[in-house]
Amino acid sequence: MKVGVEPCLEIATVDIEGLASFIAGIQKENGEIPWSAGGKTDPWDHVESAMGLSIAGQKQRAERAYDWMAATQLEDGSWWSAVRDGIIEDGTRDSNFAAYIAVGVFHHYLITEDLGFLRRMWTAVKAGLDYALSLQSPAGEIYWAKNQEGQVDPMALLTGSSSIYMSFKCGLSIAAQLGMTVNSWSQALKKLGSAIKNRPTHFNMIKSRFSMDWYYPILCGALTGVEARKRIDHYWDKFVVPGWGVRCVCDRPWVTMAETSELVLALAAVNAYEEAEMVFSWLWDKKYEDGSYWMGVTFPDCVVWPDEKTAWTAAAVLLAYDALRGITPAGGLFKHSGWEDNRWLGHNHKKRI
Repeated sequence: MKVGVEPCLEIATVDIEGLASFIAGIQKENGEIPWSAGGKTDPWDHVESAMGLSIAGQKQRAERAYDWMAATQLEDGSWWSAVRDGIIEDGTRDSNFAAYIAVGVFHHYLITEDLGFLRRMWTAVKAGLDYALSLQSPAGEIYWAKNQEGQVDPMALLTGSSSIYMSFKCGLSIAAQLGMTVNSWSQALKKLGSAIKNRPTHFNMIKSRFSMDWYYPILCGALTGVEARKRIDHYWDKFVVPGWGVRCVCDRPWVTMAETSELVLALAAVNAYEEAEMVFSWLWDKKYEDGSYWMGVTFPDCVVWPDEKTAWTAAAVLLAYDALRGITPAGGLFKHSGWEDNRWLGHNHKKRI
């Protein structure tokens, strides 16, 4: 679809209730949130969509989404990478997909302060993180997946491992709130952080053309301070298209609203709010008449592609908006200072597991 909207700078506002209603309209009765109406479901984007519901105060719907995760978790703690109407479309068992439940569950807890929810979700969170832990290499990076037959693919992806770094942080915080420590996760987090910071050559660079490989080490908090700022500056012109957004892939004239929103999260994490507001403002006209956001758009011809309306894109916009406006207590979840001062860690550690 080609549209005649010209990119321009405006102060971006977000219809929180409208986006939540859009996500809720895609959610199934059993709690599952597919990519789009009639589309596939993957665990990572399902959790991202649930986080969007939490931001909007849709507590019951968000918890139904997490209950669906617990109900569909495989025995080894993983999930199938994609299902549609209960049928497996992709039998890969991705380590990042398994671990990300920890981020969503902790995000929901920060908003609701419901310890009962944490207790209910603990088994699923622990199993998902333990699955990712089982795929950690001796050098610290996380192998990306097992196939449907259980064979390990010994390839580590920087974006995926960075996301798992954030998942381990959230998992440790959940454990702390429940009066526990998990030493194996603490050790895994330290090794993984060292790999991301000091041994980038250990990661497969097949995704280095993708902007997520640029900003995810910052978004997750593995790179902070001067290192984070240098990485932002070094690759800015490679991926950022002023007025349009963030390229998905550096050599393609296509920006996506999700990647643009995630860069906003990364910039807010390092207190680069002026840049974050600027990037976020580019989203204001990138949406349909019903208020849902485009998945992506080509430039300079302004062709919206694909025309799929995805729940996780809406959720990414909500997460970015919360990071800038502090709509909920979880708005600072990705902010580096919150982890550096142990703000998200509980006290009274009583039980080691």
